[in-house]
Amino acid sequence: MPFIECRHLTKSYRKGDTLITPLERLDLDVEAGDFLALMGPSGSGKTTLLNLIAGIDTPSAGELRIGGDDIAALSRGRLADWRAANVGYVFQLYNLVPVLTAYENIELPLLLHRHTRRDRHTRVAAALSLVGLTDRHDHYPRQLSGGQEQRVAIARAIVTDPAIIVADEPTGDLDAESALAVMGLLTRLNRELGKTLLMVTHDAKCAAHARRTLHLEKGRLVEQRA
Repeated sequence: MPFIECRHLTKSYRKGDTLITPLERLDLDVEAGDFLALMGPSGSGKTTLLNLIAGIDTPSAGELRIGGDDIAALSRGRLADWRAANVGYVFQLYNLVPVLTAYENIELPLLLHRHTRRDRHTRVAAALSLVGLTDRHDHYPRQLSGGQEQRVAIARAIVTDPAIIVADEPTGDLDAESALAVMGLLTRLNRELGKTLLMVTHDAKCAAHARRTLHLEKGRLVEQRA
């Protein structure tokens, strides 16, 4: 059984008198430990699909099962609990809290769980070490480069040891060198730690790091290649 199963997955919403359907009857299977890149033009449904799988949004129709859980059937509260336990999200613009240090930003998701202070410290220290920022733990976002900020964001995404990591244009705001370093880190998370990783990108060089690429156009799967 696939780890992630999408069957006739549809997302629609109204804008005035117009019905917008960014995702329409999409079928997709993702195995545990896969690294999937989502590509396509703006408005093709990439981020919509990412947000549905991440539990940030809910489908209008269709089925979405992850690890055997019927995500589409969960209440808003239970969906939030599921998301906190199972998903780490990496944003294009980092979404770090400017008044918190790197350490404190990474620690934030752990405050939603019943961890002791010692356990939180152990987890944050391990995440900082993994992204190579142990010596920057007490720096604020304004004291870090863009690449370092994104590595802090990745550490925050993995500190709860989620099964799924979703990344929305994780290199979109970075120079080529920083982008390569971030992609190398995401690849390590997938290949060495076995994280299931889904990434939206417009950059073919970034997509080349994935195990496979899925192309969307107008809410539909139009091409899939190894």
